[in-house]
Amino acid sequence: MRTKFYLALALCVLAGLPAIGQKKAEVSTKNARIRVSLNEGWRFFKYDSASMADKLIYDVRPDVNDKNDNKVADAQPTEALKVIASQEVLKAWILPTANAFIKDPAKWHKRPAGSPGSDFAFVKPDFNDAAWQEVGLPHDWAINGPFQKGWNSEVGGGMGRLPSNGVAWYRRKFTIPKADAQKSVFLEIEGAMSYAMVWLNGSLVGGWPYGYNSWQLDLTPYIHAGEENQLAIRIDNPNNSARWYPGGGIYRNMWLCTTNPVHIGQWGTTVTTTDVSAKAATINLSAKLVNDSPADAVVEVLTELYTMDNATLKRKALVAKFPSATQTVKAGESSDCASSVTIEKPRLWGPPPSQVPNLYMAVTYIWQDNKLIDQYETRLGVRSIELDPTRGIVINGEPIRIQGVNQHHDLGALGAAFNRRAAERQLESLKELGCNAIRLSHNPPAPELLELTDQMGFLVIDEVFDSWERKKTPHDFHLIFPDWSEADTRSFIRRDKNCPSVIMWSFGNEVGEQYTGEEGAAVARRLYNFVKDEDPTRAATIAMNFAKPDMPLPKVVDVIGLNYQGEGIRNAAAYAHLKGINTPPMYDAFHAKFPEKMVVSSETASALSTRGTYLFPVTQEISAPALDSTGCDAKTQAVSAYELYTAAFGSSADKVFAAQDQHPFVCGEFVWTGWDYLGEPTPYYLARSSYSGIIDLAGFKKDRFFLYQSRWRPELPIAHILPHWNWPERVGKITPVHVFTSGDAAELFLNGKSLGRKTKAQYESRLRWDSVVYQPGELKVVAFKKGKKWAAETVKTSGEAKNLVAVADRKVLKADGKDLAFVTISFTDKNGIPVPTAQNTVTFSIDGVGEIVATDNGNPSDLESFASTTRNAYSGLCLAIVRTRKGQPGAIIVTAKSAGLTPVVIRLSSK
Repeated sequence: MRTKFYLALALCVLAGLPAIGQKKAEVSTKNARIRVSLNEGWRFFKYDSASMADKLIYDVRPDVNDKNDNKVADAQPTEALKVIASQEVLKAWILPTANAFIKDPAKWHKRPAGSPGSDFAFVKPDFNDAAWQEVGLPHDWAINGPFQKGWNSEVGGGMGRLPSNGVAWYRRKFTIPKADAQKSVFLEIEGAMSYAMVWLNGSLVGGWPYGYNSWQLDLTPYIHAGEENQLAIRIDNPNNSARWYPGGGIYRNMWLCTTNPVHIGQWGTTVTTTDVSAKAATINLSAKLVNDSPADAVVEVLTELYTMDNATLKRKALVAKFPSATQTVKAGESSDCASSVTIEKPRLWGPPPSQVPNLYMAVTYIWQDNKLIDQYETRLGVRSIELDPTRGIVINGEPIRIQGVNQHHDLGALGAAFNRRAAERQLESLKELGCNAIRLSHNPPAPELLELTDQMGFLVIDEVFDSWERKKTPHDFHLIFPDWSEADTRSFIRRDKNCPSVIMWSFGNEVGEQYTGEEGAAVARRLYNFVKDEDPTRAATIAMNFAKPDMPLPKVVDVIGLNYQGEGIRNAAAYAHLKGINTPPMYDAFHAKFPEKMVVSSETASALSTRGTYLFPVTQEISAPALDSTGCDAKTQAVSAYELYTAAFGSSADKVFAAQDQHPFVCGEFVWTGWDYLGEPTPYYLARSSYSGIIDLAGFKKDRFFLYQSRWRPELPIAHILPHWNWPERVGKITPVHVFTSGDAAELFLNGKSLGRKTKAQYESRLRWDSVVYQPGELKVVAFKKGKKWAAETVKTSGEAKNLVAVADRKVLKADGKDLAFVTISFTDKNGIPVPTAQNTVTFSIDGVGEIVATDNGNPSDLESFASTTRNAYSGLCLAIVRTRKGQPGAIIVTAKSAGLTPVVIRLSSK
């Protein structure tokens, strides 16, 4: 049996709109819909500690008795603790914000009388906030640190040792023209971490507790048209609330949207397609019309379809017009208006390299009394998708093997504050790797990330929750799940349902309800029904690391998502003594029980390494746990980069590849993880960031990059040697040499002498020369494919570092105050040979129209503030991140200095 879905998907993009001034702005009335940025001109204040904060709390939270966050990631979640409020809380005033996403009106929340907090100084328009810090959005209050050290730190390694916890306020003024007094005004917040509550002109408007969802508030009843309006937003980000770094503050974009009373609602268009082929496709568009006026409205709805420029996201040629429709929308109500059009020879959306991510734009116009009253743009892609239990994912008739990674939301040294260029750089590196799919672990992303995946052609599993009713950390989502799970599920899907890159919804990750049988399955069915009600066209899944085929939970979902179970968990001899889940390989068992369902490895590997660090002896196993006794150095908090060592529940890439090859019905994998991320620094919780990335936190490639690339891009000639060849202390000692190649055989040479030719055996992914005796000089590998020379690489023993080398990822930037250049510093000896062991201290300085916003070196145990302009290199590399200044074109000159070396200068241009 096959499950088949046809989609043409869209993302609302309201582009080309005027920006608001830094401190005050007046919104123009020239257009039917005005959406302006509210990112600039904020005043920010954070309490020194949560205990000193005001009492305007959303709800009480349980005390934290166990502050240990050094827990294996697959530890069993536990039951929620019951807490009774002992003081007035504001939850009852905030809950009505969720009503738009609660289907049954009988379950809507009724707002109590009054406006709590209206007498509090920070919300009043006349409060003097001049002493507060001036910030722009997106803003992460914690990323500059300082890092908190030691086992008794307030924030532990699990959440990245940065001060993301606490209570803070943001204030900003804006104006609405008096002529807009009869219009509807909405505040759109794409992400605020967390328990956000909003006051306007002293009145409590509403809020949203879940920090990862986007949301909207209707400001209309509180607006003073023609006058200054004062926004005040309270953020309360609890400690012990996540298993990774959440960031803190309003860390995504904010918008002010002004419409006529009759308009298209929030995320108000839905696009699907039928009968998709290379010859033709039928596009169906439904628009939700909202009437906030006191009288019924008769409107005409017309939609035009345009081709779209992928690079600029601007519409191009008119392709078709949908039939116009006349509809009556009753006062204070909403109604859906649907129409369809068939286009010939559609430009299909699909993943590279075999397909092209072509995009269209639909522009929907609303007319009333011959006047244009609303205009709404929807970006979309036309494609068909089939989920086949034996062939996997079939897009536009072509089976596509999933070569995916998991990604957390932080951007390394930039933190949680979203930056389009930083996210684009991550995706560019993953595309170079051969990755074609992203699983968004474990929360909704910034809308701009999906804009990028739409443009670049990545396939996406969009995920909403890491926990349900049972908790993983004392203050995680389980605290608000009973009140908010429906609203959070529905809103997340409504926002993203039109993105062509999204191929599947995931509504849970390793949830504790795996352990509670039918009770847990009932929770899953409730969420599944929300998902399918919002979007019946896509598959829904959850990621399971414990549930087995005979349990009730897997029966609920459309696609079987397995975390580590496919290749087995702690079942190999090297892992047998470890405590925790112990599971034999489960691909066959799930396939036999659910032959009609596709199986995907939603998490694989969780291999660990510290870039450029090699420890001896090297395990003879194909996969081994990273322990102080093998593969790790507790003193330096490093994990060997031989890429054989894993988390306790994980497996090496080599083992995963073999398991996938032996089970071709599995549609592919999502590796844990593509990039290192802040928090969850298994196995060393005194560190700041993870060890699991194929790419480190600074964006430097680990050796594992070439192992995956050689598999995912078999047409690319690759030969990669590890380790480096600077081992003065190992002369005469065995120093294993491993080779990653897309070839099928290779010959290794040391100082010109052959050490033998080896051929990959079936299910083998690397070539190993484990008896090499170290001598300084030159190590060379020549790889072969089908008997012919395919690729080669040489590494040489270097002398001491004598020269600095600077390389920027881009030299021409936009003078928009957001664009970035990533400047890498490396070292060479007097002969120009790279020095892979250099740990020199580098100091950066800058002249011109830019600023250094962060530095890094990719070392998970480095607790120097990211804001520092002085950074120790690690394994021969360090990084500076340079940002332009808004409206200031010109030269940017970056200088890097290190004691005893000649400084290096790199010139950038901002335009």
